[in-house]
Amino acid sequence: MMRTIVFFLAVCLLHACRRPPETVGSDVVVKVNGQTLTRSEVEYFIPNGTPHADSLLIAEHYVTKWVKDQLTYEAAKRNIGNGDADINRLVEEYRRSLLTHRYQENLIRTRLASEIPEEEKQVFYRENPKKFILSGDVIRGLFLMAPVDAPGLEDIRKKYRRSELDVVEEIEKFSIQNAVMYEYFYDRWVDFDKMLSKIPVSVPNTSQYLKTKQFIEVSDSLYCYLLNISEYVLSGNVAPYEYAVPQIRELVINKKKIEFLKNTEDELYRDAVRKGQVVFYANQEPDAK
Repeated sequence: MMRTIVFFLAVCLLHACRRPPETVGSDVVVKVNGQTLTRSEVEYFIPNGTPHADSLLIAEHYVTKWVKDQLTYEAAKRNIGNGDADINRLVEEYRRSLLTHRYQENLIRTRLASEIPEEEKQVFYRENPKKFILSGDVIRGLFLMAPVDAPGLEDIRKKYRRSELDVVEEIEKFSIQNAVMYEYFYDRWVDFDKMLSKIPVSVPNTSQYLKTKQFIEVSDSLYCYLLNISEYVLSGNVAPYEYAVPQIRELVINKKKIEFLKNTEDELYRDAVRKGQVVFYANQEPDAK
């Protein structure tokens, strides 16, 4: 029965159905214990361009959910009461927390620079090495994946182990025409595990593997995979600075936020005391019983 009623309301809603004028207004779709849901409120949740059939389903679901929420809330008030002290306290605490958070976020956005100077990031990195311990191996190098029958592949297999500029340029030209995947990362650090996931090779101990392997060359029935590892840093060691920069920036910004908010609170406190907005009273001894 409820579903039929709500479906009717939804159809009326989408076809701008109008009942005879009532005191609640012609835009009202449904009323529960004095609370009303309007046609415009429901329409707000139906994306533009939604097919008619889908619009009916969305409207029906929304109206049903709204009615059930109102009934559940009314039942809660009857059983717990509007003036429950714990609920009122929690609501007030949430309100204070929300207002304080928005105020602090506005302060941070308008008064705290989001860009961290390079020197400051380097100092933080040097002074906090234990914050940047690697949980996995990282490497620098070059990776190439090309069809096994690609023209010129044999020559590239002989040269991919070299890092001279002219050789790299030759590899890049080959890759533009033939490679399925090509990554040049001599100038940045990448996770070794992510790179291995692109190669059909099983490596049970990556750290031990890196100590003995600088080049990886694997082929299957379709592709040849070439990896030149120019540098590596093993897990458990301090991450290279370039690799740690995103983490450094986040930590420095968080540190600045904490310091900034503390200074702001202290400033508000001192200013309020100076203006007499805060009044301290001498401690009173409790009456003897």
